[in-house]
Amino acid sequence: MTVAPQLPDRHAAVIYNPIKVDLPKLEAQVAEAEAAAGWGTTQWHPTSVEDAGQSVTKTAIEHGAAVVLAAGGDGTVRAVAEALRGSGVPIAIVPCGTGNLLARNLALPLTDQIAAIGAAFTGTDRRIDLGIAEIERADGSSEEHTFVVMAGLGLDAKMIALTNPKLKKAVGWLAYIDAGMRAIPDLKPVKLHLSIDGAPERTTSVHTIIVGNCGSLPGGILLMPDAKPDDGILDIAALKPSGPFGWLKVWNKVTWENGVLRKSALGRSIIDLTKDVKDVFYATGTDLRMTVEQPQGFQLDGDEFGEAKSVHAWLDAGALTVKVPA
Repeated sequence: MTVAPQLPDRHAAVIYNPIKVDLPKLEAQVAEAEAAAGWGTTQWHPTSVEDAGQSVTKTAIEHGAAVVLAAGGDGTVRAVAEALRGSGVPIAIVPCGTGNLLARNLALPLTDQIAAIGAAFTGTDRRIDLGIAEIERADGSSEEHTFVVMAGLGLDAKMIALTNPKLKKAVGWLAYIDAGMRAIPDLKPVKLHLSIDGAPERTTSVHTIIVGNCGSLPGGILLMPDAKPDDGILDIAALKPSGPFGWLKVWNKVTWENGVLRKSALGRSIIDLTKDVKDVFYATGTDLRMTVEQPQGFQLDGDEFGEAKSVHAWLDAGALTVKVPA
């Protein structure tokens, strides 16, 4: 291994979920990459039940970290990104979770941990947008959070709430499918009042509504095919299946049509000739306001965030810098 001249004032910080990572292995790999790049000693900060990553990331910034590695699942990545918002300090993602949604959408290394770590020290910068969600509770209180991939109300939030942790550990993202199948029989449409980019409010009934900065899910599911993490636009998908085959049509839309046909010119021509599926509604905008008549479960990047009475979602364009392999 070639060791570069040391730059002791330049150092990284690792924010890691102690439940998700193999710490000795991670420490050894980071030390090797750090030495090869000639950087100073890396800081190490574990997350906890009380701090998903926001506070320790702010500490890392205060101590002068030149890059922050987020080693954990989507919750750790989201929390670190929230603290790095607008700071100019880049995030490097070391995927150790079930979905690894942002890494997946940015085509970052999912199974090569050495390559993921190397990007922190030798990679290039990519600016992406951050989604912001202001959540209002039934008691009138509100809180603001960041999301890097998707926020959702309805089925997807119920699905996450019903996911079996043991099954998730055993089979990964397939546990979400199991939870979704169990959630559907008792699911009822949600009456929703929404406004996009200040347009007059409209009322509709949906089973779930998802606001996305990125569009891909595990298993080849392309929920929002036109979503890009750096286009300054939010993509919105509302699922409202009708009739006995409604959910089948939704599934066909997001797997076969979005995930397969859109990849070829012939496939796109078939889509153009096919009657549009009314069970899936798409829209785009930079500002979304939605209110429900009864509080509903809400999720951010695959984590439960309680029940929401209303949600205001918007984009902070280019607010996060991500290290990607050179």
